[in-house]
Amino acid sequence: MASPGMTPAPRPPHRSIAGPVVLILMGVLFLLGTMGILEIHHLGLLFARYWPALLILWGVLRLIEYEQAKRYGQPTRGIGVGGVFLIFFLIICGLIATQASRVDWKGLGEHIDLGDDEGIDDIFAGSTFDYSGDLSSEWPAGGNAVHINDDRGTITVNASDDKTVRVSWRKKVRAENQKDADNYNAKTAPTMTVADKIVTVNANTQGAGDKSIALDMDVYVPRNANLTIVSRRGGVTISGMNGSVDVNNQHGEVNLSDQTGNATFNLEESAAHVEHVKGDVSIQGRAKEVSVEDVDGAVHLNGEFQESVRLVRVSQTVSFHSSRTDMEFSRLDGRLDLDSGDLRADSLAGPMRLTTRSKDISLEGLSGDLRLEDSNGTVDIGLHKPGNIQIDNRKGDVQVTIPPNTAVKVEARTREGEISSDFDEIKVENRDRESTASGSIGTNGPKLVVNCERGEIEFRKGNVAVTPPAPPISPAPHLRPGPAKVLPAPKAPPAESEN
Repeated sequence: MASPGMTPAPRPPHRSIAGPVVLILMGVLFLLGTMGILEIHHLGLLFARYWPALLILWGVLRLIEYEQAKRYGQPTRGIGVGGVFLIFFLIICGLIATQASRVDWKGLGEHIDLGDDEGIDDIFAGSTFDYSGDLSSEWPAGGNAVHINDDRGTITVNASDDKTVRVSWRKKVRAENQKDADNYNAKTAPTMTVADKIVTVNANTQGAGDKSIALDMDVYVPRNANLTIVSRRGGVTISGMNGSVDVNNQHGEVNLSDQTGNATFNLEESAAHVEHVKGDVSIQGRAKEVSVEDVDGAVHLNGEFQESVRLVRVSQTVSFHSSRTDMEFSRLDGRLDLDSGDLRADSLAGPMRLTTRSKDISLEGLSGDLRLEDSNGTVDIGLHKPGNIQIDNRKGDVQVTIPPNTAVKVEARTREGEISSDFDEIKVENRDRESTASGSIGTNGPKLVVNCERGEIEFRKGNVAVTPPAPPISPAPHLRPGPAKVLPAPKAPPAESEN
């Protein structure tokens, strides 16, 4: 008991309830999310938008506690280590959530490959529910085209001799539960319509808004129909069509085989594989790996090719245009491989025009005219039946192999390099700053002009007769009608160049 005249000791301060209240509120919200009452995605958006309200709530509670402590004469507590940690945690998590909510995750997912069926928006989207069905429509009188649109999913087109367009589809829906999945499935029912003699197949994967819907289709169309396909994310496979084919594909892979008509591809971060085409092939856009094989028409490549390009047996003109390489030639009887650092081809017919940089170039069995410009790379040319040839190379060596009994008139010059020759007819003068060579092998031959900066020039004897290409693998007879091509008799392999 306190003695008279003494002030009673103040009551000890109560513990703050601000932190526990904020944590309880956050725990309740996340519990509603894990129980399925609130979707986790929506819960995250609520936190990203309203997290400053938690700081306001915490501050109001602390202010009330401060006023109560003053009223009862109790000492007031500071924020404390726990309060500082809670504020720091809320601010960091809130800022991260706010910035994350402003990112176009769906658009970003289009640029990140997480598999054929998944993207970034699928990671926390719940379970997968499968659906399937069929569509069909009679081919309209005078009909000539089929249009197929699929925002997400694979498309497989098969040529049919029936007068019917048929679709067999399989759908994957990501949702929290079966009820939601059934609702999304009903909103994204694929459709088939006929207007102006055109049959349009629409996957309708955008019908449920930003929900994750993927629909794969097997489509059977009349063989002579002209085909137009728009595919945003997913593979496209086409076989056995006689009409023209026009494909617009993003973030997928296009496969075309046994095609009679022309084919046009517009690609964005996609790969393309083409074989056995009687018409022309055009590929443009931003492509990954590209391979084109056995084309009776012309091949045109225009755009940016991020990985490798392979061409095998093209009967007509080949043109290639990118920011780094510009190339055109008349015919390819062998194979051409192109990547970021090399260009190699055999059995190629000119006239050929090639301008590039920072590439090592190797052309074997070259026939016809050649105009070549390169820099920061080596050039190795093996002649078969040469026409007029001019080679200009900066900061790189040049080697030209000339077969026996081939008439050419040689002129060569290099600065800061030397010239060597296996031919007595070529007179070489090597000096400190500049070397030159000239002479005629045989009579009335075409011109062979080589200019080099900071590189060596070599003229070598060698048997570089063109090597016949290996015969193509023939498709099934019902897919590739017509008589087989008669291939030339095999020749002896080329002899090694003399050193």
